[in-house]
Amino acid sequence: MRAKIYVMALVVALVMALTCMLAVCKPAMAQSKEQEKDKAEEKQPEKDAAKEAPKEVPKEESSVTDHSIKIGGQTIAYKATIGSILLKNDKDEPQALIYYTAYTRSDVKDPSQRALAFLYNGGPGSASIWLHMGSFGPKRVVTADAEATPPAPYKVEDNPNCLLDKTDLVFIDPVGTGFSRAVGKAQNKDFWGVDQDARSLASFVKIYVSKNQRWNSAKFLIGESYGTFRNAALANLLQHEGLYLNGVVMMSSVWDLGTLTFYPGEDLAYILYVPSYAATAWYHKLVPDRPDNESEFVDEAHKFAMGEYAEALLKGDTLTAADKSAVAKKLARFTGLSEEYLVRGNLRVKLPQFQQELQRSHGLTTGRLDSRFSGPMLDLNSERAEYDPQSTAIEGAFVAAFNAYIRDDLKFAQDREYHVFAQFGDNQWDWKHKSGENDSFPSSPNVMEDLADALVTNPKLQVEVEDGYYDLATPFTEAEYGIDHLGLPENLRMNIHHKYYQAGHMMYVRGEDARALKANVAAFIEATARPQ
Repeated sequence: MRAKIYVMALVVALVMALTCMLAVCKPAMAQSKEQEKDKAEEKQPEKDAAKEAPKEVPKEESSVTDHSIKIGGQTIAYKATIGSILLKNDKDEPQALIYYTAYTRSDVKDPSQRALAFLYNGGPGSASIWLHMGSFGPKRVVTADAEATPPAPYKVEDNPNCLLDKTDLVFIDPVGTGFSRAVGKAQNKDFWGVDQDARSLASFVKIYVSKNQRWNSAKFLIGESYGTFRNAALANLLQHEGLYLNGVVMMSSVWDLGTLTFYPGEDLAYILYVPSYAATAWYHKLVPDRPDNESEFVDEAHKFAMGEYAEALLKGDTLTAADKSAVAKKLARFTGLSEEYLVRGNLRVKLPQFQQELQRSHGLTTGRLDSRFSGPMLDLNSERAEYDPQSTAIEGAFVAAFNAYIRDDLKFAQDREYHVFAQFGDNQWDWKHKSGENDSFPSSPNVMEDLADALVTNPKLQVEVEDGYYDLATPFTEAEYGIDHLGLPENLRMNIHHKYYQAGHMMYVRGEDARALKANVAAFIEATARPQ
């Protein structure tokens, strides 16, 4: 009994003790929670303020310098402006800063009465330094012709072939090239595609024209390589948006990539390459009984390719061994390749194979962009060319000269990298393109309908096509074929003018052709810019 009373007393004592402890601790715990709550409330406004604070809008920038140049005995004062234009979407959100270099004549009272040309290279994914420092800009880098240019120091000189005597010039670097880049929520890859690229440059052109009061100027597009593909899409887009063009200059053209692609079961590319193969073999003196007249030889190769050779390929596997041997013999004469090699390849030679095979016995690889260039063959047993000797021969000179020029002469971007090529990484160019009626199945990227539509929309639009005999990237016969298959009436076909050069893709690296190119394009602009 006493034990029970003792236990009960102990329990009561413990309960009372716990109650006292809780009474003491509760205010402290409550105070601690209150302090945590106060701290949280103090942080919340900071968090909300950070969330509500607007992001800094990317700003356009520019650097303007004054210069002069002598062209054809005439001294021309001009302003060089290197800067950027901000593109926005329909919601007024910043999307991209596109950088450009503009050259405008200083002594003109009314710029709207002066022609204006927009220039760019191709790739896709190339900056505009090649046209800028090689063809029509006020400065040019001196490179060796048909051989490798030695390392620095490089020579940069006033360009006598500059077009400033005929038109103001705006060299554009598309998004991801040069200093141009996506901003805001956009990414560079959002602009990497046929239509995306054309839309961004259309916006750039319209903004530039508006900001500089050039809506009444005669307007031109000058593009090289993929730049000609862009020309067709961009010209059509601009004109459907009310900005009509006077002329388009196509340098080393391609409007249907299927004509450059050696698809299984498709023979057109093989046919269209034969005249360029013939010109290349003739140049390197690898043609049996080589004739003196190259043009006649190339014309003969053209007739053979479009006639007997095309007919043989169209027979496919039904072509007899005897007929194959007869065609191989003639093809060997035009291409400089052996009959055995041609028969073994079923009369079909892809471009990388031709580059590697033509001068294999000399241990040389033949150039792609300009087949007059050759370089040492790394693997004598390789079936395909491993590099392009023309690219490696001049790239270092162009890149170094341009980087020095924009920083030293144009006083711009001392601390930024100029991207000569877009850094695609794992991203790929979006080749989908909407033009005209939709086909049932996907096909090769093609802007021929855009080009035709641009000419129909604006029957006064003039197009000049410039092609080199030794261009194996976009062979001149491919451009001829494209022109002949636009489906245009005769009066509009007369708006297209085709000129040829004894050089390659970048015909301006050959001095004689650089002068001829300037003369041709200058005459084209002068004639087309006049009131009609």
